[in-house]
Amino acid sequence: MTDVLLRAEALRVTRSGRDLLRDVSLTVRSGEHWALLGPNGAGKSTLLAVLGANGHPTAGTVELLGRRLGRVDVRELREHIGHVDPRHRMLSPLTVLETVLTGLTGTTDLMMRWEPTPEQLDTARRLVADVGLEARVDSRWPVLSQGERGRALIARALMSEPRLLLLDEPATGLDVAAREHLLETVDALRQRHPDLGSVMVTHHLEDLPASTSHAMLLRDGAVVAQGPADQVVMSEAVSHAFAFPLAIERTGGRWHARRAR
Repeated sequence: MTDVLLRAEALRVTRSGRDLLRDVSLTVRSGEHWALLGPNGAGKSTLLAVLGANGHPTAGTVELLGRRLGRVDVRELREHIGHVDPRHRMLSPLTVLETVLTGLTGTTDLMMRWEPTPEQLDTARRLVADVGLEARVDSRWPVLSQGERGRALIARALMSEPRLLLLDEPATGLDVAAREHLLETVDALRQRHPDLGSVMVTHHLEDLPASTSHAMLLRDGAVVAQGPADQVVMSEAVSHAFAFPLAIERTGGRWHARRAR
């Protein structure tokens, strides 16, 4: 089995005559954890949608888990990709455990006449514990904090044992404590699943987990820089991507940005 989980070549996405992405290439291997960074409108979420088989490029090719997008049933392909979106719509007031179980069916509610097996229930409970929600396993979605919802969605995404995990700004709307708890959860999961590959979208460097191994900087739909995170998330490249003078520091494995003086 190849260690290449995702390979995108020369992607272009055009909408209403405007290029949202142009000439973007990216390869993600097993055990790599990529960050897609850039200002609002840079094309990060558009790229993540294509990488998750939720959108098609205007030009270029995408191979996900060895299969060419456009030549495979995307519904079957998505079963092997975990997707964490804090804007996930919950239609019913499910418990944390029920929410995690919907990761098996890829639905926003429990399917009628569907029952998980004892093994699937055990897996769901283990994942709930892994993300620190064991005490909240029977709590319902409306009473969960934003941070708890984010961790529940990570457990949900892992139910199908994906090889690739996509995280779309998972720290959106979190206070400092909840963000730190979420990022600690992501770091721990990456250690627990060494073969997992992931791609995370954010425009805040402070939202990057310490386990981030690689990064791509985008500006106006084009790649500014990409490669190992320590070589990419640097003052000059980040300043160019955000069109603003920034000084970047990394301490304790985490990145911080401030205005360059």
